[in-house]
Amino acid sequence: MSKASLVTLQQAFDERRSIYALGNELPVEPQAIVNIAERVLLHTPSAFNSQSSRLVVLFGKQHQQLWDIAEDKLRQEVGDGDFTGPKQKMDGFRAAAGTVLFFEDKEVVKSLQDKFALYADKFPIWAQQTSAMHQYALWTELRTLNVGASLQHYNPLIDNDIAAAFAIPDNWELVAQIPFGNILEPAGEKTYQPLNERMKVLGLTN
Repeated sequence: MSKASLVTLQQAFDERRSIYALGNELPVEPQAIVNIAERVLLHTPSAFNSQSSRLVVLFGKQHQQLWDIAEDKLRQEVGDGDFTGPKQKMDGFRAAAGTVLFFEDKEVVKSLQDKFALYADKFPIWAQQTSAMHQYALWTELRTLNVGASLQHYNPLIDNDIAAAFAIPDNWELVAQIPFGNILEPAGEKTYQPLNERMKVLGLTN
């Protein structure tokens, strides 16, 4: 990796934020987002090299449909209650350029549990960790392209409707959603807890 590339990666780590004010005019071609998703699937590590993560990238009408489904399900949950806040969130996500859906393949997890019984109770946990790495890798890569994003979790509320709408296999379990788009407003300032309360370094010699 060149020094210039390393700086870009470090900047992406430092500058990645939850961006909620998103537009649908990407600063890159949509195919660049697809390329990121492909790289993330190919090169993100997974326990036992399970490669259990699955992605669905939505643009256009399908992206809009996702957040229409989420709004309908939330309205059912809220009932006669105040829907102002959730409506604003759904409108914000719909205004974005697209959404990446993250799934884990339950059949892969089950096959590993059967094959390695000693670790059977750990494989669902490791699958969630694998998915989290995919989410963070994609989110960080989006930042390198100046594409804003946020991480959402409307599962399992929307699972069945999403599966029906987008022909999702029964063995794919929805884990997270990342809406993305051009940045209309930057994220606010982030506060940090002191590192000396969060980290220890032992055995380092000068």
